[in-house]
Amino acid sequence: MKRLLLAVLLLAACREEEARAPDPVTMTGDALGHFCMMQLDQHPGPKAQIHLAGLPDPIFFSQVRDALAYLKGPERDADIRAIYVSDMGRAASWDLPGIDNWTDATTAYFVVGADVRGGMGAPEIVPFSQVEAAQRFAEDKGGEVMMLDAIPAELVLAPVDITLEEPPT
Repeated sequence: MKRLLLAVLLLAACREEEARAPDPVTMTGDALGHFCMMQLDQHPGPKAQIHLAGLPDPIFFSQVRDALAYLKGPERDADIRAIYVSDMGRAASWDLPGIDNWTDATTAYFVVGADVRGGMGAPEIVPFSQVEAAQRFAEDKGGEVMMLDAIPAELVLAPVDITLEEPPT
C-alpha cells in the first residue's frame, strides 16, 4: 500500500512539473536564431524564446516577428510550453535589448506597425510588459498596441521587404 501511495504521489509531482511553464533562459553569446542560425547578441532589437514540450532548451528568435511567425505558422509540430519576449521597456537601448529582461508573451503588450526594423531587417513587432511603455513607444514610432492573441497571423506570415536601417534612438 505504501508503494502504491508513493507511486501515485510521484506521478502527481511529475504531472505538476510538466504542467508548470519553464522559466526563461538567459540569452548568452551561444544563443542562435532558430531560422537564421546567427548569434542573437550580434543583432539589435527585441528577441524571443519559445519552450517546446520534449526539448530541454528553448529555441531562440532574432526577431519577435520571427517567433510569432513560428507560433502562428503551420510548421510547428510540438506543443508550446512557454513564450518569452524581450521587455523593451526595460532594455538599455535598441542595440542592447537585454539578456534577462524577458516577459511572458501571453501577457505582453506589442506595438504592431511601428516604423522600426528588427535584427534581421524585417519590420518588427515590439514587446513591452507595461502598457504605458508600449503606448509611449507607439506615440513616438507609430503603430498600434495589441495583445498577442489580437495579432493577425497574416501579419507575421506575409512576405516583407528586408532592409537594414539605423536602429531607433
